[in-house]
Amino acid sequence: MKPMYYLVAAALSIMLSIYVFIFGTWANSQLVAIFIGLWAPTIICLGIFNILMNIHDEMCCAHKRIEGRQTGQDRCGC
Repeated sequence: MKPMYYLVAAALSIMLSIYVFIFGTWANSQLVAIFIGLWAPTIICLGIFNILMNIHDEMCCAHKRIEGRQTGQDRCGC
């Protein structure tokens, strides 16, 4: 997924949290708002993890290409 989607999802989580905190009428609305607000760092961490995994995959593929050139094989194996 694109990194922008993670930022949009985190922003929506923060806005929903603020809305529930201010306009919530039930007894535990403030606790629910805090719980929803904690989604934002989780979503951002998920986006960072996804980016790091893509970088790791690219590095592994590049390493296999280099090994293939050294051994005379042209296959990437990715």
